[in-house]
Amino acid sequence: MQLHYSPAPEATNTLSTEELRSRFLVGNLFQRGAVTAHYTDLDRMVFGAALPISSILSLPADRELGTSYFLERREVGIVNLGAEGLVRAGATTYTLGHLDCLYIGIGEREVRFINGAEGRAEYFFVSTPAHTKHPTAVVRHAELRTEPTGDPAKCNRRRIHKLIHPDGVKSCQLVLGFTEFEPGSVWNTMPPHTHSRRSELYLYFDLGQEAAFHFLGLPHATRHVVVRDREAVLSPPWSVHCGAGTGAYRFLWAMGGDNQIFTDMDPVPLAELQ
Repeated sequence: MQLHYSPAPEATNTLSTEELRSRFLVGNLFQRGAVTAHYTDLDRMVFGAALPISSILSLPADRELGTSYFLERREVGIVNLGAEGLVRAGATTYTLGHLDCLYIGIGEREVRFINGAEGRAEYFFVSTPAHTKHPTAVVRHAELRTEPTGDPAKCNRRRIHKLIHPDGVKSCQLVLGFTEFEPGSVWNTMPPHTHSRRSELYLYFDLGQEAAFHFLGLPHATRHVVVRDREAVLSPPWSVHCGAGTGAYRFLWAMGGDNQIFTDMDPVPLAELQ
């Protein structure tokens, strides 16, 4: 399990391009036949990917967690970005199709990732600390009914699909979903905002050969990183987070912190961005 420590806002302004990428950008998450896991000091979120091939993979129980098993003091959200596969939580096996999500609460000793008949299941998971147990639940992509938001004239017409949130599948701290765009729209989370009470994680996917330009940093001193398909960006509470792609893409977002309310954000007027 790889550890990630975030720089202070003032230090971020002094980082070179390579240093900026090493502190905020995480790649090589999806490795065939393996589980990757990353532990960040941002609200102690753990995230990673599992790509089972012929063998069954499990959530790691590395020493960095300080527990005997992964969910001893944690909860987790799992999204399948590939073809149909299976996730076994305890004695129950759940079938997850493309973009289906599984929430598993604190205290489940065994979580196992199993490939499907097509052999192309690809799981991404995000975990936050938890102190209250909530029921295991599945969110089906086919059953989502999300109204679009944004303005086509500003190239940000999009659908924000909430998978784990207070009005749907309940959790202790984790909030999770993904955003997809209508044709011709490329800007996400624009106008931007900060989350002084919680951290956020982005995973850009379905980019293909295109690129996304992700903006971070203080509103008056923004920086950017160039992101490729299935790379993640860490967003501290003090940082803006927005971006635009050179073509169609989706991005998964996950948050942890004091408040689960989706609208708990501090907007940044465009006139203040520098």
